[in-house]
Amino acid sequence: MKYPTTPDGRYFEVRGRLWRTSRPDLDPDERQRLVNALMDARRAVRTALSGENPDDLRQARRDVDAAKVALGERGPVWWTDGAPDYNQHMARNTPYADWFAGLGS
Repeated sequence: MKYPTTPDGRYFEVRGRLWRTSRPDLDPDERQRLVNALMDARRAVRTALSGENPDDLRQARRDVDAAKVALGERGPVWWTDGAPDYNQHMARNTPYADWFAGLGS
């Protein structure tokens, strides 16, 4: 499924909320390696939730976070123009409000 992406490519929109896109400067092979690591970590979270070891769950969640930071979806922003981060903000409450309104329903 393809979600609408802001004109500057920094965010995609899901149910009115902005989510930071991954770094566009990543080498395709590196991006795939990081996506694979993220998917492995998410599976580890699911497995840990069904188990009884809280240490496994903490580690799995740390691994998810590390992959998302490496992809640029969390942590420091990947753009360099000093623009603020609107990750997880409602689009209607950001400078992207007009763009969002133009999407229709």
